[in-house]
Amino acid sequence: MVRTEWDSISFAILGIGATGFSVAKFFERQNIPFVFADTRSNPPLLEEARQEYPKARFVLERFDGYFFESIETMVVSPGIHPDAPILKVAREKGIKLIGDVSIFFEHARAPIIAITGSNGKSTVTSLIGEMAKRSGKKVGIGGNLGPPMLDLLDQKTEIYVIELSSFQLELAEDCQGAVSAILNLSPDHLDRYESFEHYHLAKQRIFIGAVKAVVNRQDFKTYPSSKHNIAVTSFGVDLPEADDFGLCDQLDELWLVGSGKRLLRAQDLALMGKHNVQNALAALALGSCVGLPEDSMIETLREFRGLPHRCERVACINEVLYIDDSKATNVGAVCAAISGFSMISRRNIILIAGGQSKHDDFGALRDPVRKSVKYCLLLGQASYELSQILGDVVPVQCMNTIEECVASAHAEAKPDDVVLLSPACASFDMFLDFADRGAQFQRAVRDIHNQYSSREAS
Repeated sequence: MVRTEWDSISFAILGIGATGFSVAKFFERQNIPFVFADTRSNPPLLEEARQEYPKARFVLERFDGYFFESIETMVVSPGIHPDAPILKVAREKGIKLIGDVSIFFEHARAPIIAITGSNGKSTVTSLIGEMAKRSGKKVGIGGNLGPPMLDLLDQKTEIYVIELSSFQLELAEDCQGAVSAILNLSPDHLDRYESFEHYHLAKQRIFIGAVKAVVNRQDFKTYPSSKHNIAVTSFGVDLPEADDFGLCDQLDELWLVGSGKRLLRAQDLALMGKHNVQNALAALALGSCVGLPEDSMIETLREFRGLPHRCERVACINEVLYIDDSKATNVGAVCAAISGFSMISRRNIILIAGGQSKHDDFGALRDPVRKSVKYCLLLGQASYELSQILGDVVPVQCMNTIEECVASAHAEAKPDDVVLLSPACASFDMFLDFADRGAQFQRAVRDIHNQYSSREAS
């Protein structure tokens, strides 16, 4: 390679994956020359990238001096660890490191709702997107959920609803007048962050340059730090101040309220689980901040049943409810799901948990499990660790397959029980991803449902 090959290239895309492809597509539209870079010698999408972008240069695994001397800006895919050696060298060379989120905020020409949190962010993002659609707006919905955000850029779009992970926010520089929200915060991704505080700091970047913050009154870590001087709207499961959102009990009926009036009875929500009441309130607060019509928001809440593998109702067999919450890959999400389906009068949940640990504190499960779980079926690499932590508060059993878990749960369950797949772990030890885990759970439940239906018919 000679020096002149790099004279016209100042942008590098680090990471040949979905985000990298979307950045490349954006650069091509802008006629910006770029080089694709990857620390792997043969990334899975390499050939597809070569075919899709035949004019692009590719640098794989090894990076020489010409590369670092020529590149001025590196767009880093969120899956790359911030302490990766290539990024350390890039910083030493004075190369600017950005993410696709910075490019998106700079080029979006419509109002943006930006959403993060440990749990519920995909549900709230989709919910607000549906509210905006019902109001007649052309909406771009994506980011960490669905299409990469740069693929959404369109002059005709009237509002963007963007889910952002902590990984994406690490390089966020200016949210350019967005309405931003942290829904909740509990330890997660501690295999990437040194501490919960480092994770919290990444999430806080969503408030840089935001025009308004939407926060959770029950979680003060969702509030912008003092250096972010922005207006705040709050939501919570208590009685709110006049302009905020929350709950009130009137004549023994629980109502969602906001802006000083009753909006919807909690029992009329299509979403299942008490924790989804909070997600609905967050969506109402965010929607109100961008002026979505109240009737569109309320009607959406009456009809929106949620996303796959997020507290998804699979079946009811002999008065036992089977719930697929495979997306619950951290302890906070599992605590919320247990709370959402628990009964006050007795332990009614059979919990299926386990998988590949993300180094969360499983000890935080002890109290909700003690109160609401009658039996715990454990799966995967973390099953032994979970059994040691939970074994003195609930009967536990380690299983080999998801089918064994479902069969055992079916045998133990009584009417009004809930069989809840909510793993508190990643899925990659036994499954392709959380969706594959959820699909296999649902298939096992349907098999039992079909057997039960056949017996009843005969």
